[in-house]
Amino acid sequence: QVRLVESGGGLVQAGGSLRLSCAASGSDSSIGVMGWYRQAPGKQREAVATITSRGTTNYADSVKGRFTISRDNAKNTVYLQMNSLKAEDTAVYYCSVVLRWSLSQYWGQGTQVTVSS
Repeated sequence: QVRLVESGGGLVQAGGSLRLSCAASGSDSSIGVMGWYRQAPGKQREAVATITSRGTTNYADSVKGRFTISRDNAKNTVYLQMNSLKAEDTAVYYCSVVLRWSLSQYWGQGTQVTVSS
């Protein structure tokens, strides 16, 4: 069973920055894609950014140029640097990993990000 522990959420003013971290543990299999998703009140969960084990990244159009995803494979940790935050970025942010061979997907417990305008 893979355990994901997220940290770094909080309250920030519009234009500010936050950095989210997510550490994965408990996996005997290598981790493939790692990513961040978010869910705002009354909305569906959406993908924010993903990164493969080789470092290939993908971003939602709404965060391109403002957010940067990165990972440390040695620590099984993924990060999300969020700059120029907007009120519409307010949501619960979830970390997710997909194991390379089984393709099983695991989710973190979520961390709240609130951007005040």
